[in-house]
Amino acid sequence: MISNFEMSVADAPVRLAIQLRRLNHNSSVGLSIGLAVTEIPAIKCCRYYRSLPPVSKTYGVACLMTTAAYYLGLYKFWTLALQYELVLKHFQVWRLITNFFFLGPFSFPFAFRLIIIAKYGVSLERGPFDKRTADYVWMLIVGALSLLVMAAIPPLYSPFMGPSLVFMIVYVWGREFPNARINLYGVVSLKGFYLPWALLALDLIFGNPLMPDILGMAAGHLYYFLTVLHPLAGGRNLLKTPLWVHKVVAYWGEGFQVNAPVQSDPSAGIAFRGRSHRLGGTATRASSHEQAQTRDQAPVQQPNSSADGVAFRGRSYHLSGR
Repeated sequence: MISNFEMSVADAPVRLAIQLRRLNHNSSVGLSIGLAVTEIPAIKCCRYYRSLPPVSKTYGVACLMTTAAYYLGLYKFWTLALQYELVLKHFQVWRLITNFFFLGPFSFPFAFRLIIIAKYGVSLERGPFDKRTADYVWMLIVGALSLLVMAAIPPLYSPFMGPSLVFMIVYVWGREFPNARINLYGVVSLKGFYLPWALLALDLIFGNPLMPDILGMAAGHLYYFLTVLHPLAGGRNLLKTPLWVHKVVAYWGEGFQVNAPVQSDPSAGIAFRGRSHRLGGTATRASSHEQAQTRDQAPVQQPNSSADGVAFRGRSYHLSGR
């Protein structure tokens, strides 16, 4: 007879194969779970990026890529700086635009400016400028033009006006949300109206230059006064979004503008241009001859002497009597 020891020795390879199979199964399951766990933050980042409104997302990514390209040695940062002498004499007109996309080297102020774009710029674009993409683009253009004019004055000159444009966003946000509660570093709680002044005080404490912040507040106040305060006082909106901005946004195809004078797509709202048929199989689109015949047979509506639905048929006058 075969002893128990011999039987256990004979079954040892089978048992070892079963244990190895179980181990491989558990490791594959654990690996898939680990990959799923590591993919969750990436998925969240992609969803957050896609949920951002187009203008703030584009400007923030452009500023980030500009600084990243500088650290990769793709260009010298001074080639983007604002220098009116080079613009006028050597026609380096790109400096009028590129200086707004360099927010400084990778540092805490740079990260803080990106956070401002991601928080307050997005809040503006989703709040007061919701479905007004062209108006938001025009606000940034007006702010950039105002800052370029200010930079032409020697005491106010700065080679990079991007920080001032970001601070303009903070100022406009504070005017649009004056009663919003803000916590600065979990220490100070204040209303949104005082946020620009609080950030100005923090830059003073940290030893950062104050001129970019002051220029941004001046540009923001100029835009807010001409577009909101002056019309509320009975004046005319002097900074109405021009038609070419609507055309640029429509050509871009991102965002949405209420009552836009141009459409982003000429075929928008038209899914099918052919003939439609009912479920019974008859065509709903009549021929041109039938349509003309129907128009000829349609009774012509005579003017009603009793003026049904018309409140007044005479001449209208203004309150001044003219």
